[in-house]
Amino acid sequence: MISVYRGMAAAVCLAALAGCSADSLITGGELVRPGEPTGTLTVINGAGGNIDVVTISECSASTYGFDRLPEDIVIGPGQSHSFTVSAGCWDVDAGAFGVGEARQRLDVAAGGITEYTVTD
Repeated sequence: MISVYRGMAAAVCLAALAGCSADSLITGGELVRPGEPTGTLTVINGAGGNIDVVTISECSASTYGFDRLPEDIVIGPGQSHSFTVSAGCWDVDAGAFGVGEARQRLDVAAGGITEYTVTD
């Protein structure tokens, strides 16, 4: 009888998770959410080496998600790369494999440009 209750409890938990976007909790969510105003998030490399990974996630996500830089793109010293995102709160993590990373929580205004400069 106890195993029946455990099975029912597991089914209820899975149904609850399916109702929320568990995928966005892992991937960081879509950068542009349909129907929402957007702004620009610009990552500026003020460090001495290349930035080859930029993860951007909704502040409510449980991870920083996946690399958002286009394939074969790096941000060299003194260069920048911009992303269009929905207005609101975003966690940004930028860095280089095997070197280090920098994290920042940013608010992007609708129609605005928010800059994040990564330094050594």
